[in-house]
Amino acid sequence: QVQLVESGGGLVQAGASLRLSCAASGRTFSSLAMGWFRQAPGKEREFVAAISASGITTKYADFVKGRFTISRDNAKNTVYLQMNSLKPEDTAVYYCAADPVYGKTITTMGPYDYWGQGTQVTVSS
Repeated sequence: QVQLVESGGGLVQAGASLRLSCAASGRTFSSLAMGWFRQAPGKEREFVAAISASGITTKYADFVKGRFTISRDNAKNTVYLQMNSLKPEDTAVYYCAADPVYGKTITTMGPYDYWGQGTQVTVSS
C-alpha cells in the first residue's frame, strides 16, 4: 500500500505561482513513477505531468508546457509540481498518483494504482 498526501493548493491571482507537494509513504519511493492529474468542476480528470521512478524522464500535457515543472526528492519521499504563470483555467482539484509497476512516465490514469485525496487550486482573474 502507498499513501499519498497532497498539499500546497490555495487561492491565487492569475499570473501567480504555487508549488504543490505530494508526500508518499508505505513503499520505497524511488520505485514509484509519479504523476499529477487535475479535475475541474464538471470535467473529467486529466493528465498534467508525470515523472519516472528514476526522475530522469518527465512528460507534460501541452497546456502546461513551459509553465509547470514536475520534480521529485527521493530522500524526502516527495514529488512536487511547480506551477508558474497560473491562469483561471488552471482552477481544479489536483491529484497526485503513484504507479508501482512500470517505473516510467505514464500519461493515462489506468496504470496508477494509488491516488491522493487532492488539493484545490483556484486561480482568480
